[in-house]
Parts: sequence; structure tokens; C-alpha cells
Amino acid sequence: MASSATPASREQSPNAARHELYFLHGFRVAQALVYLALAFGLPGLDGPGLNRPVLAHALALGYLVFALAMLGATRRLLVRQRLITAAGLLADIAAAVLAASAMHDARIGIAMMLAVNLAAGALLLPLRLSCFFAAVATLGMLGHALFTPTDVAHELLESGLFGLAYFASVVLCHVLGRQLRASEALAEQRGVDLANLAQINELIIRRMKTGVLLVDDANRIHQMNEAAWLLLGSPAADRRDLGRLAPELSRRLYHWITSGKTDETPTQLADGMPEIVPRFTRLAPNDDALVLIFLGDTSMISRRAEELTLSSLGRLSASIAHEIRNPLAAIRYSAQLLAESTELSPADARMVEIINNHCVRLNEIIENILQLSRRERSRPETLDLGRWAHTFVEEYRQGNDLGNDSLRVIANSQVPVTAMADPQQLQQVVWNLVQNALRYGRMPGEPARVMVVVRHGERGLPTLEVIDRGPGIAPKVAAQIFEPFYTTHEYGTGLGLYLARQMAEANQATLEYVRVAGGGSCFRLILTPARVLPRTGAGEVPPPRPDARPA
Repeated sequence: MASSATPASREQSPNAARHELYFLHGFRVAQALVYLALAFGLPGLDGPGLNRPVLAHALALGYLVFALAMLGATRRLLVRQRLITAAGLLADIAAAVLAASAMHDARIGIAMMLAVNLAAGALLLPLRLSCFFAAVATLGMLGHALFTPTDVAHELLESGLFGLAYFASVVLCHVLGRQLRASEALAEQRGVDLANLAQINELIIRRMKTGVLLVDDANRIHQMNEAAWLLLGSPAADRRDLGRLAPELSRRLYHWITSGKTDETPTQLADGMPEIVPRFTRLAPNDDALVLIFLGDTSMISRRAEELTLSSLGRLSASIAHEIRNPLAAIRYSAQLLAESTELSPADARMVEIINNHCVRLNEIIENILQLSRRERSRPETLDLGRWAHTFVEEYRQGNDLGNDSLRVIANSQVPVTAMADPQQLQQVVWNLVQNALRYGRMPGEPARVMVVVRHGERGLPTLEVIDRGPGIAPKVAAQIFEPFYTTHEYGTGLGLYLARQMAEANQATLEYVRVAGGGSCFRLILTPARVLPRTGAGEVPPPRPDARPA
């Protein structure tokens, strides 16, 4: 039976063991006092006859000293509670057998008190050991009966019945104790789970982007999370009166309590904070004392609406772009055939050139719109950015006539810069940046000078920069250049930089604009460092140094 008990039922908490051990030692003191009263007698009462007065007196005094010593040392004995309990039960059995021999008339009461000792010990000891002590106690009582001079058969019957009671009480108390310990362990585990759940709930509420306030019927704030604290203007800890802290919110709360209607117009609770729309609900259905207030940030709602709008617009634009692409291809093909005619006048040739140019521009717009709707997942690879940049510039020069403009790479060939990125998406991002730099990054009447710089940035992160020496971008314009459909050029779509940032973020990279001192613009792309460096013909590339700079 002991082997079938679960680990949780066999283990018991220190508090439970201490209580059971205190009970056993306390009962032992009471038992010793009973022996003392039986041995020396009580004033005004006739005690039982003593067969052996000297033994009874010595036993009562010695057992009382032993019981008091065990009770006083209970806290120190907890570390060896099984050993101490076993030794105490042996002493209890010996004392009970000796007391029954010295005070024969009180043997029944002494045997019954011993049953309590054995039952309390069964709460602390394994079942086999508890049954062993029950057997020892039974044998002790049977041995006492055998040496009784009168009515041996009757004494043996009584001792046998007491032995049966000992075994029954030991088994019963052990089973009950195991169930109680299992229930206690389950309750402790549930308590830990509830405490953890409460901490998780508190952390979630505290980190919620929606502000949450708990206000009582006296208009006093009991709790607020970080978002609500910021929306209220970061008040001091002692400022908890909602009427003084946010009069408009207090007014709306009173209006909701009295009328049941919510004012859904946005309002601002503190200077410099976004507008919010408050929502009210009672903490309990039938409790009017506490009210929960949710402060919804309208800027978050606006951003979500903007994302949904862009998504819908992207799908709509993609369908329109597909419909435009076929007739546009026919127009461009016809214009190319017409341009090959030898009978065109100069004026007609100029018109054909205009058609071709605008067909190219429309095709770029369609490609941007299709990229906006595709949003393909990135497939990152380990890239040597220096080599990649040289290859990119060579391909760009071959595919585009630069004229007097210049495009060059600045990279340290001695210290390679490696990064994780999708080569195709990186190609689109840098192509867009270089195209904008060659188109807008020039001073009036001067050729464009564009550099693609590859280096280790802050904390050794791989960095790729596209720098021009043009007039730069005004601060007000720079704050909006990455927004979709924002453009300052009459022929621009406003999607190029927006798509470039989206593809950069898909590669866990950041794209930002940095104004260059002395004139010019810098678009900085900070990529994810590669964990595994590529191998060259001479062996493995050495790790980058954070302080490395381009030559």
C-alpha cells in the first residue's frame, strides 16, 4: 500500500509536519500527566490500586520529563522527524506496557491512550513502519496479559482486541493523512497557480496600450496602468482625485453613471498627449462602488484604419494595374514600331519619344503598385555587403546610362562586412535609393555624385548607406518621405521609399534618413549581422571589428 502512494501524497509540507509533531508531543505530555495523577493520586479521589508503587512513581516522573523534553525540542527535531517519531513511539509503547503492569486497574485507559499515540505517529510515518509499531504495541500488551496472575484468558482477549484497534487506527489515520496531504499539496499548487495568474494579469494590464483606470464611488483612482498614467500627463503618486486630475473624464463618468450613455467624442486629458475615447463599465454587475475606465487612444485607431485602407487600396490598385498593363504594352510596342519608320518628320519623332517615355513612367508606377500588393516574404542569405555593392553598381551602370553622373562604392576590402538579407529585396531597396539620389540629389547645373558606402556601424552592425551631394531634404519633408503616396515631385508616385522601408523591415533591417553636414542626403540601411560568415578561396573570412571604417 505504501508503494502505491503518489509522490505528492508521501511528501508533506514543513508546516503540516510541525503541526502533527506538536500534537503528538503535546498529547504525550497530557499522557504523562495522567500517569502522574494515577501514580500519586488526586486529592479527594480514590485512585486505582498500584501493583508496583515504586515503578509507577518512577515511570510517571521519568515519562513526564521525557515528554516535556520532546515538546520543547520539537522545532529542532523537525529535520529528523521520522527518526524522532519512531523513537518516541517506542518510548510510548514501553511506558504504556510498564504503566499497565504497575497500575493494573487502569490498563484499559492506558491501552486506549496508546492507540492515540500510534494513530498520530501514522500521520508522520510510512504505513509499513506504522504497522510495525502497532504490532510491537500488540505484542507488548499480549506479553503483559501472559504475566498477569489472574484470568489470563480474559486479559489475552482484551489485549487482542486492543491490537486489532491499533492496526485499524493506524491504517485509517495513514489513509486519511495521505489524502489530507494530497489535498494540501493540491491546494498549495492551486495557490501558486493563482498567484502566478494574478501576476500575469497584472503585467498584461500594466503593459496594455489601452489605458485602464479603476475609480471608486468617491471619484478616487485606485489603480491605473502605465498607458493611463501617460495619457493623464504622468501625475504624482499622491494625486488620485479624478475630478482634479482629469475634469473632463470625471464629467463624462458622472454623465455615464446618471444617464447610462457614453460621450464618444475624442478628448485630450493632458497637453501633448493623444486624444482618447473613454469607455466605462462596472467592475461587478451589481456593484456600483467601482468603475473600470478604458482610455482608447484614437491615434492607434487611426493607424489601424490607415493600414486597412492601404491594404484595400493595394488590392484595388493591383487589379487596376493588371488591367492597364496589357493596353500599355500594346501602346509601347506600337510606338517602338512607329519609331523605326523612315518617313517620320522630326515633330512626329518627338511625339513618339514622348509616348515611349511616358510608357516607361507608367510601367514604373504599375511595378510599384504591384509590389505594394505582393508583400512577398523575405528569404535571407549571408551576404558580403562589399562584394554585393560592387556587383550592384556594375549592373546598374550596364543597365542605365549615367552620362556625367557618378556612382561609386566605398568599402574596406580588408575587413568584410557580412549581413543577413534577401538579395532580391535588397537589390530593390538599394536600386530605389540610388535612383532617387541620381534624380534628386544634384545641385542645379551640376552632375550627381552618389556613393554607396558599406561599413560597420554602431555596435558593429552591418550598415549600407546611399549618399548624395545634393541640396538635401527639408526637415518638414523628411518627416513624411516614408509615408505612402507622399511625394514632392509632379511625376512621383510616393510609393518608392515606402516600399523600400517595408522590404527593409521584412528583412529585420531599419531604413532611415540622415542629413549630411555641409549639404547632401544619406539613406542609411542597418542590417542584421550574419552569424555564419561565408568562406572564400583562402579560407574563412575573419570576424569584423566594430571600429572598422571604410578607407
